[in-house]
Amino acid sequence: MFLQTFFDERLAQYAYLIGCQRTGEALIIDPPRHSEEIVARAEKEGLRITAAAETHIHADFTSGARQLAEDLGARLYLSGEGGEGWQYNYADSVDAVLLKDGDHFSVGNVDFQVMHTPGHTPESLSYILTDRGGGAAGPLGIFTGDFVFVGDIGRPDLLEKAAGMAGTADEGAKQLFDSVQRFKGLPDHLIVWPGHGAGSACGKSLGAVPVSTVGYEKQNNWAMKEEDRDAFIGRILEGQPEAPAYFAMMKKVNKEGPDLLGRQPIPVVGAGRFNELRDQGNGLVLDTRPAAEAGKALVKGAINIPFNKSFTNWAGWLIGYDEPILVVAEEGTDGAIREALESIHLDQIKAFVRPETALEAAGTDSYGTLSPDQFEEAKKQHDALVIDVRNDSEWKAGRMPGAQHHFLGHLRTEQLPHDRKLLVHCQSGARSAIASSILKARGFRDVQHLAGGFGAWKSSGHAIVD
Repeated sequence: MFLQTFFDERLAQYAYLIGCQRTGEALIIDPPRHSEEIVARAEKEGLRITAAAETHIHADFTSGARQLAEDLGARLYLSGEGGEGWQYNYADSVDAVLLKDGDHFSVGNVDFQVMHTPGHTPESLSYILTDRGGGAAGPLGIFTGDFVFVGDIGRPDLLEKAAGMAGTADEGAKQLFDSVQRFKGLPDHLIVWPGHGAGSACGKSLGAVPVSTVGYEKQNNWAMKEEDRDAFIGRILEGQPEAPAYFAMMKKVNKEGPDLLGRQPIPVVGAGRFNELRDQGNGLVLDTRPAAEAGKALVKGAINIPFNKSFTNWAGWLIGYDEPILVVAEEGTDGAIREALESIHLDQIKAFVRPETALEAAGTDSYGTLSPDQFEEAKKQHDALVIDVRNDSEWKAGRMPGAQHHFLGHLRTEQLPHDRKLLVHCQSGARSAIASSILKARGFRDVQHLAGGFGAWKSSGHAIVD
């Protein structure tokens, strides 16, 4: 048997390539939309992708299962659990097998047993692997998707928070408790291959270790040690982070079937064409340069989301699916940026433009950067308004006196006064730089952000409100 893990650090998502070296067949579990790297690795190992399996209808990234069915003729193993509202609408148009609890399927001499593990979502499945080709008589491990992570379990509130399905959080928490009890009955030696690592919004406190075992999780994962159902439900629902805005769209897209990827190149345009596209309106100019560079010379009217580890998350929060996108990007980054946006179905990139061209065509803007002491002095001015763009848990843990809380993910539509100086901060300075570019793009004239964020300000000895 061949097994390799693939990790998308921007989505904190794991995909798995499992192959039978005797027959040359291989399967991908939870494939990303861009699976080219995985397919290439399979070919290098002398394997051909014949199948893909989904653990559930994903909310945080665009599934690549339909694309693999189209490109490679792969058979899809999809959940048939969860009831009528949780079926894959595109299953009839591909070679798909709908799985129920207790079902078995094989890829060559590698066997998979299906275990229905609802709670994160009603249709969630886990897959127990046995390497029969290697002579094993019993299972080696389990692919848990968004059910069990290293040190945590999947959150049951996403359907309610992201998709507006009232009452599903409580019901999901109850199902999750029952699924955990069943998981605890598995052999301790089984390897646990989770669907996400640290940084995913699908849980509260996911570990950064890529694998675990059933026995280790039973000893160390809080959810495995909580025996009281009501206490479990209260704890799993308490303090969950806000669900990113794009999660609702991902649920819809992955259920109905993602659009097949376009293979046409996206043009790199000059100043004239860039201005024509901007003048057409209803679009967004997305500047992907580092904040330190963009903050000194913003492309007028653009929002700056630096192309780094957090790029996809904030793009999902801040870009509407009905907005054409003009991307300001350094040469050599176009392909990676396109892939990152397409990984959450933001497919509407109209053109790329180089920074110097965009600055020449649109003009420049800027926001101020203040040290903690300068920020404290600026707060004393009569027209100053302090904007805290951190998340709810950070705000509740401690904040500046007099600050207003306006979470970054909502800042493009928040109502704010245009006649006041806006002093923006987050925890470290990265999110407030994005926020400052948004405010400038919205036409606010006097915007300054705190270098080093709340952490630096607190360390400098300034007062906080608990």
